Amino acid sequence: MISRPFVHLTILLFTLSTSFAFPNYADRMKRQEVEDTSSLPGGSIGVVDPPPPPGPPSFIGAKLVNDPAHPWMPLREGDERGPCPGMNTLASHGYISRDGVASPSEMVIAVQEGLNMENKFAIFVTYLNHLMNGNLETDLLSIGGKTSKTGPDPPAPAHAGGLNVHGTFEGDAGMTRGDTFFGDNHSFNQTLFDKFVDFSNRFGDGFYNLTVAGELRWQRLQDSIATNPEFSFKNVRYFTAYGESVFPINFFVDGRSTEKKLDVDSAKLFFSDMKFPPDFFRSAMPMSNEGLDDIFSMHPFLPGGNVDGLVNNFAVDPASATFDTPCVLYDDILNTVKGLYPNPTGVLRRNLIKNLGYFYSGFTDIFNGRCPEQFPYGQ
Repeated sequence: MISRPFVHLTILLFTLSTSFAFPNYADRMKRQEVEDTSSLPGGSIGVVDPPPPPGPPSFIGAKLVNDPAHPWMPLREGDERGPCPGMNTLASHGYISRDGVASPSEMVIAVQEGLNMENKFAIFVTYLNHLMNGNLETDLLSIGGKTSKTGPDPPAPAHAGGLNVHGTFEGDAGMTRGDTFFGDNHSFNQTLFDKFVDFSNRFGDGFYNLTVAGELRWQRLQDSIATNPEFSFKNVRYFTAYGESVFPINFFVDGRSTEKKLDVDSAKLFFSDMKFPPDFFRSAMPMSNEGLDDIFSMHPFLPGGNVDGLVNNFAVDPASATFDTPCVLYDDILNTVKGLYPNPTGVLRRNLIKNLGYFYSGFTDIFNGRCPEQFPYGQ
């Protein structure tokens, strides 16, 4: 059985006081002018001294979030959406910029205000994504693919490629997104959603609940083992996949309900249409990965992947982090960041130091200080 500190770590992930609910391009440019007053619409985006992550909101109960201040709007050409249905929905309702590009601080506020995500969990997930896939100089992250809206490219091998990038945060065996090996890892996959509905009918009497989550997680692992010769399921993805499985129960069920089960019609709105159900209330209390230990215990599974380029050739990776070895996960995350930014200087180095500290503030809270902080770029 997984202890509660570890339960609070994983997802995906997924994802405001009213004054922060509508970050737009003009607001973002104003923030960037702190260090680069030459930044103008259509020009280069200036560097930013990243602020500390926001704290928890003053009100943490259920409330209407599909409200007149946050109407759903259809996508416009150039808007970014990606593998996380929570962030996609928040963007489509204006809790972050509707173009799908925002700062980590804006994203933390959005997931707290729109979904009632627990503060430290929100900080951990957001800054992990930002370190791996965001533009650390401009303090902007795309919830979809790579875009010039996040600013100039960082020095290679860093990419600022957004949440769509495979192998950093997004990964194989997703519930409603296909594996990268098959070409599209971020778009809604109707065939996979049909399986989601089928399992909800077979194991949940038409609802997605913890029993369905455990069975579907196991089946998606078997699917990828049998069809994807490059299947990989370890370290960060090992954690986020199980978090992804409980995410709909914790964040997509109306906060006025006392039953932790999601009807498939509402699920379709979130996963496919990127839309809150009508009159939707967020969770009645701040949530993270509650229920993860339940679904893991149904079908315990060790991290690893297919080897030698063959399907049905799964091998356990003893070097991967597991739920019992959080410091191995921390080391793996730092090694990934160091691989992306081997020799940073100037503003980039400063912003790496700050963002690593912000990330660690969430990580260490989740794991009760079990892993000493590391400073690969100094303090």
